Amino acid sequence: MIYTTSNPQSSILRRRVMALVAALGAAAALGVPSVSQAQVELKLGHVGNPGSLFQISADEFAKRANEKLGDKYKVVVFGSSQLGGDKEMVQKLKLGTLDMALPSTVMSSEVDLFGIFEMPYIVKDREHMKRIEKEIFWPSLAPAAEKKNLTILAVWENGYRHITNNKRPIVKPEDLHGIKLRTPKGKWRVKMFQEYGANPSPMSFSELFSALQTGVMDGQENPLTQIYSAKLQEVQKYLSLSAHVYTPAYLTVGTKKYAKLPEDVRKILEETARENQAYVYEQAAKADEELLGKLKDAGMLVNEVDKEAFIAASKPIYEEFGNEVEGAQELIVRAIDLGK
Repeated sequence: MIYTTSNPQSSILRRRVMALVAALGAAAALGVPSVSQAQVELKLGHVGNPGSLFQISADEFAKRANEKLGDKYKVVVFGSSQLGGDKEMVQKLKLGTLDMALPSTVMSSEVDLFGIFEMPYIVKDREHMKRIEKEIFWPSLAPAAEKKNLTILAVWENGYRHITNNKRPIVKPEDLHGIKLRTPKGKWRVKMFQEYGANPSPMSFSELFSALQTGVMDGQENPLTQIYSAKLQEVQKYLSLSAHVYTPAYLTVGTKKYAKLPEDVRKILEETARENQAYVYEQAAKADEELLGKLKDAGMLVNEVDKEAFIAASKPIYEEFGNEVEGAQELIVRAIDLGK
């Protein structure tokens, strides 16, 4: 039907349109945000369970950032692998379908040089890590990630990793022979445990509890915060304090998508991410002290390991990494020198 000026329905329609235009004009005059001005959510995903260092770190960052961002942008955190495992989230960053993520070990499969943090016992303590970050990470590793469309905003922490299993206490590498051990999806971690004699298998963190509970896996290796928050003490008997690898965590964005954010928003996110590191380290050190007692109270049998034996058994993995990855040998030497 074609409406003419004499049609009553046409008059009603015109009045409604005019009323809507007038209302929108009044809203704009009063400073009321329109639909196009709605707050933009910046989604931050991680694999940590409630109570994990990942969750504590990400929530504190979001709180601090949102206090500065105003009403246009808001960081919203999704933990417990809600947005996928580490590998899936990294791919989403590169595709531009996720704003931020907090990967750890998986970065060594994305950027070869990140494998330096897979080398056993290379990071002595957090003060050593700070020197490595300044002298090695930002000059060499961050630019390598940028080439893969991944921009690192800050280096946080996953933690010192320890071995748990249901078979026996692990004191020397040979005690790992034949043990089915879940590892993250980082190739150097797999190779390391193969050198030690274990039967390592990469698996998403979200699948780990079930795999241990059903016996698909005998053991795993993770920082105490991940072990406790994921309740692995309910399905693991032995905790061996190997501290074989210190794993950083990287607050990461997709380079292309991130560049489209306003400059002032990027500045707030970057500054807040760097500032948050001190809080992360403080919480990590506190957890190291508190959680061991809680895991013992939960019934886990805890033992020390022969670290010299593990260091000796690690020589082949250092040689392979140094020979296979361009520039790796130089970084290994530099990292070791920074620890002296």
